[in-house]
Amino acid sequence: MKMTVITGSPRKNGNSFAMTDAFIRAARELGHSVERFDAAFLKIGGCHACMTCYKTGKACSFNGEFDAIASSILTSDAVVFTMPVYWYSIPAQIKAVIDCLFSLVVGGKSVAGKKCALIACCEEEEMTVLDGVRIPMERTAALLQWEMVGEVLIPGVLNEGDIDRTNGCRQAAELAGKF
Repeated sequence: MKMTVITGSPRKNGNSFAMTDAFIRAARELGHSVERFDAAFLKIGGCHACMTCYKTGKACSFNGEFDAIASSILTSDAVVFTMPVYWYSIPAQIKAVIDCLFSLVVGGKSVAGKKCALIACCEEEEMTVLDGVRIPMERTAALLQWEMVGEVLIPGVLNEGDIDRTNGCRQAAELAGKF
C-alpha cells in the first residue's frame, strides 16, 4: 500500500514527530511505501477560493509546494495526518495543507475510497482538548469519502521527550497494522 504522511509540527524532535517516526517505521516494516511531507517546512498558505484548482495544470495556483502533496495523495491508498494541538485546534502549519485539499474537490479528482488516520497529541490531560483536531479530521475524511481506520490521541505531552512516558509511539506503530 502507498501512504502519504503529512505532519504539522515545527519541532523535529517533538512528540508528534516521535509518533510519526514510529508509525512510518512500522508501516515500512509491513511492506508499505511511505511518502512524508513536513508541512511546517513548506511554503503553503491557505486557500484563496479562486476556483482555479487544476485549471492551470497545478493543484493550486497559489501554493506550488502543495502540488507534490496533491500528487502523492492522488496516487496513494492511504493518507495519515500527524500533529500537535495548537491553541485547541489544528496548527496553522498543516491547516493550510488541509484547506488546499479543497483543490481535489474543485478539480474533480477522484479521491474516494482511500484510507485515512490521525495521530495527534496535546499538552493538557483532558482528552476533549483533542476534539479541535479530531472532529475536523473526521469530517474531512467523511467529506472526501475516506475510511478513517484509526486515531492515536495522546494527551499530557508538551516538552520534547514527554511522549516517552506514554504509550503513544507504541500506539502509532500499531496503527500501521490497521492498513
